[in-house]
Amino acid sequence: MYKVIGHPQSRVMRVMWTLEELDQDYTLEPALPQSEGIRAVNPSGKIPALIVDDTILTDSIAICTYLADKHGQLTYPAGTLERARQDSFTQFAVDELEGALWTAAKNSFIHPKDVRVKEIKPVCQMEFAQGLNTLEQRLGNGPYLMGDTFTIPDIIIGHCTNWAMVAKFDLPKEGPLADYFRRLRARPSYQKVMTKLKEVA
Repeated sequence: MYKVIGHPQSRVMRVMWTLEELDQDYTLEPALPQSEGIRAVNPSGKIPALIVDDTILTDSIAICTYLADKHGQLTYPAGTLERARQDSFTQFAVDELEGALWTAAKNSFIHPKDVRVKEIKPVCQMEFAQGLNTLEQRLGNGPYLMGDTFTIPDIIIGHCTNWAMVAKFDLPKEGPLADYFRRLRARPSYQKVMTKLKEVA
């Protein structure tokens, strides 16, 4: 059984969602960033962490990719053109969407007050909106990023939309992207994670 460390109202949600999609058993040890619980396994104090056979894995993208590769789901085989396209979507999500959200968060409540740049948030919102425009152009006709196949970057983008709602970044209310986001939230595994999140909150 896998052990997930971190609070689910964070990138931990991605790991939980991946495990739910894979139908894998896991335990959750809630721990806030920089808390003793996470620093015991990750000196950076960042969440999430995954414990696998006494081995500690960190970074949500690395963890989700490992789990997908290990269980042969949510991913295409390494070395294929499909995997390259999939990884391109993952990198896009991290750079263009998460990057804007993370920069805004760091300058809103994470960094010490004396070094925060409050004026950066409108820039981040603009960059996020530009990322959404690009995503809509790349989405294609399939229900998911890779057509009919639900993969890791769908999870990353689904998490980013949740983050955006909390951070009050604009999301489309109608159109192809809005429909895509609704499909992500309608997945049973997503609903299970949201239920667990409410139990921990």
